[in-house]
Amino acid sequence: MTFLPDLKKRLRHLKRGVTERVRGPENPVWPQASYPTVELVYWRPKGHGNFGDELSRVVVELMLARRGITALDEIPARRRMLAIGSILHLAADDTVVWGTGRNGVIPDRAHFFDRLDVRSVRGPKTAAFLESMGIAAPKVYGDPALLLPRLVGDRFAGVRRVGPVFVPNLNDFRAGLDLSRIKIPTIDPRRSWNLVVAEILSYDFVIASSLHGLIVAEAFGIPARYVRMTEEESLFKYEDYYLGTGRSEIKAARSIEEAQSMGGERPPEVDLDLLANTFPYDVWGR
Repeated sequence: MTFLPDLKKRLRHLKRGVTERVRGPENPVWPQASYPTVELVYWRPKGHGNFGDELSRVVVELMLARRGITALDEIPARRRMLAIGSILHLAADDTVVWGTGRNGVIPDRAHFFDRLDVRSVRGPKTAAFLESMGIAAPKVYGDPALLLPRLVGDRFAGVRRVGPVFVPNLNDFRAGLDLSRIKIPTIDPRRSWNLVVAEILSYDFVIASSLHGLIVAEAFGIPARYVRMTEEESLFKYEDYYLGTGRSEIKAARSIEEAQSMGGERPPEVDLDLLANTFPYDVWGR
């Protein structure tokens, strides 16, 4: 009875493999070396960056540096790793998962793996999806970007400005959001991670449709409120993050003005020690 589903799955695996050989992988691995390394996969939009996705590489590099390891260290056998982002669909068999979340718009059939090495996930909705596939997911939740304050020290220390700021999601741009109509300062998430983080931290209230605009603000203790400016982005990743950090529901604003009147969401509750301790140093032999 399982022959037909297995055949369909094998055909999808084959199609993905052929596509990657012809066009290259959907997102190239990093680093690329002639010897086996841990290859991190993270989302890189064509034509521009996105600071939230770039934080995957940043946080992994900083975690490695705590143990004197580099991403270019040679290991016995090549491994794939996923960290920050809604990129679970980019996993292959035996991929190491640390803090990754599912993308709510990617169908079940587009997840081409039967087994994963899961250390932590973004939240319980991602964990439930993995468990529905027969893959064990430890109940260790939280986006690894929440560890930034521990990793960067006083690099971004400074006096915050008074007043709110808006951090849009990339899909808001695609939906034609007119930023000229936003009456408060706006941060462009397509710039470098360090400039975006520094600017977020210079305000005392963050209104964001960018998930990592919210996460960075909350990581550093700045009140933040999710605003849903367009319907382009799935709610899945926001629900996953909030549920994984002790909040029972999303209370989204529908406008900048409503977000200002609502104020910040209740602060996250997350065991950062536990999240940090699930980092897969053992894959590097440590």
